[in-house]
Amino acid sequence: MATSVRRRGLTLGALALTGALALSACGSSDSDSDSGAKSGGSSAGGGTHTVKTAMGDVKVPAHPQRVVVLDTGELDSALTLGVEPVGGTHSATEDGFPAYLPAASTKGIKEVGEIANPNMEAVASLKPDLILTSKVRDGDRYKQLSAIAPTVMTESTGSDWKNNFKVHAEALGKQAEAKKVIAAYDAHVAKVTEAVGGKKKAAATDVNFVRFVEGADIRIYGKQNYIGSILADIGMGRPAITDKAKDGFSYDVSPEKIDLADADAVFTSTYGDPDKAGTTRTMKSGLWKNLKASKDGKVFKVDDRLWIAGIGYTAADQILDEFQTKMTG
Repeated sequence: MATSVRRRGLTLGALALTGALALSACGSSDSDSDSGAKSGGSSAGGGTHTVKTAMGDVKVPAHPQRVVVLDTGELDSALTLGVEPVGGTHSATEDGFPAYLPAASTKGIKEVGEIANPNMEAVASLKPDLILTSKVRDGDRYKQLSAIAPTVMTESTGSDWKNNFKVHAEALGKQAEAKKVIAAYDAHVAKVTEAVGGKKKAAATDVNFVRFVEGADIRIYGKQNYIGSILADIGMGRPAITDKAKDGFSYDVSPEKIDLADADAVFTSTYGDPDKAGTTRTMKSGLWKNLKASKDGKVFKVDDRLWIAGIGYTAADQILDEFQTKMTG
């Protein structure tokens, strides 16, 4: 199922280049053609439209041809909508792009530095006609980026990923394709909820997500983040500890307090080296082994770059499939 969903998401852009571009609550069309001039890029069909962004209104090409993305969410959005960027950033701990994305769709993308630390010369050398990022990642570089090409920034990343996707779709001129992606996701969520026993059983089953982070405390993820929003869509219950998460994001603990992460099921991921992040030591401890989820065989290790860093619809579809398999297997 995952393969078919990914293929559907990544090929939607090819199906609707002749579709309507008017379905947007955040932009309007006009006939100017000067917004791509600074980048040296070209825009098929000409014309521009205006997108409302975290930094104000930005005029972008109607059909951008050379897109640079500076975070994983923007990368996921572009590929989901059938647009292959010419450049993108990578994680600070790993080179290359997330493995959950088909290699064929990322092999032509040039790396332009790390997330939140792009190489500005590398970005400029690609002569983009559109740059996608967020204020939280690159707000202090907005003037530099805008001097290279029209730059569309969302306010943040993570829990607001669905609204960000709509902004990305507007900037890319892919609103019709976006509607199909969203509808397919909603249908997928409904199927997963049914597969885990329906809404009532889902709500009665508490799920925690624990992330081990190199150089930081262990994070018990709250509800205001990417994975929290997907669990909420499915209708899963969340333990009371998640209500203590700072700003709704995470409740951070030491290995000596990992018993606070207990739930009916616990999903885990690691950012960085497992030994340096404390994953190995913590999961060998008596506290971890005494978790209800551990005793019941309901601890599931998952890919951090998919479950935490994917932040888009293609990632979400794969997460839904994996979640269903692990919870019902």
